[in-house]
Amino acid sequence: MCEALRLFVTHRPEPEGWDPEAPFHFVDGVEHRRDALGRVGPVDRHVASTGFEHRPPRRHQLRAPAHRHTHGALGITEPQPIESLPGVVQHTEDSLRVAVNDAAAAGLGGIMLFAVPEKRDELGSGATDPDGALNFAVRTALKEVGDTCVVMADLCLDEFTSHGHCGVLDESGSVDNDATLDRYRDMAVSLADAGAHVLGTSGMMDGQVGAVRDALDETGNFDTAILAYAAKYASAFYGPFRDAVDSQLQGDRESYQQHPANRRESALEVALDVAEGADIIMVKPALPYLDVLADVAASVDVPVAAYQVSGEFAMIEAAAANGWLDRERGITESLLSIKRAGADIILTYFAVEAALRLARGSDALDDLFVFAEIVV
Repeated sequence: MCEALRLFVTHRPEPEGWDPEAPFHFVDGVEHRRDALGRVGPVDRHVASTGFEHRPPRRHQLRAPAHRHTHGALGITEPQPIESLPGVVQHTEDSLRVAVNDAAAAGLGGIMLFAVPEKRDELGSGATDPDGALNFAVRTALKEVGDTCVVMADLCLDEFTSHGHCGVLDESGSVDNDATLDRYRDMAVSLADAGAHVLGTSGMMDGQVGAVRDALDETGNFDTAILAYAAKYASAFYGPFRDAVDSQLQGDRESYQQHPANRRESALEVALDVAEGADIIMVKPALPYLDVLADVAASVDVPVAAYQVSGEFAMIEAAAANGWLDRERGITESLLSIKRAGADIILTYFAVEAALRLARGSDALDDLFVFAEIVV
């Protein structure tokens, strides 16, 4: 198990006769599994309202990439600065290697990879190209830091589609949920084959966690964990990130992301994702939704992540650049508020900086567990 995920382990005695190498074991006729936290327990076979069996989180183990490539697949020769995100760049292969090693050296728990493909089409074909930008980045990161860092990959089609939506469109131009799930299944297997430790299901399609878990299990990828974006809101705070990935979005995503005024729906979405087999639950954005984050943290027994998104980062950077607030204090206060609301994991553009301050003994950020976002 990765040390980063091991931080969440709660000791639970193993049943007598348990084989530590087996993905599951029967004790007195009842199936037991080890979850992503290393805990052993019986499988609850209650069928939720979605029709999916309730499945516990999977055990997470480090694995070597299925295969390695030596050629570049990122499509750029120099790191590309992102104007709306000061200090953030779209990486080349060489700068990606530096970035992931810097993240590991800073002591980060892990990295989340996003990719900008050279070509886009209506189906987002690049998302499942074994030699495409995201799979290449996963293999590259694993080769560099796979023994010390959790390597996560975004599982969504929006960066790969010509229309910028998170799924496949039907003839009317609406997102086709079921057709999209088929693409997510294929993408999950492709990323697992590349060696990704954790898949971030960020598309907000109904049933996406169950579909991805089924696809992974059917192909023997039992140890690939799922970070479920269960409470993801249709937010204005994603603006700088869409600049970063050259989003082709036409229209909006309000038909499948949650409305900012809706708090109760998050509880339902979270419960469904946990029932479908999510290993970690995500709330996104973070700061504008601390009430939702606190609700989620109080209601689930899996790790809870929160995403300090691009707009949250850009606000602090812009205000600090204009002398309107103390940058370091602003970063600390924002991260502390997310932690205080119940986040076990925070994804943030300030990740390396925050980790280095932790290493220097910052009491204010004690025990903060941060992950970095990297765009390739």
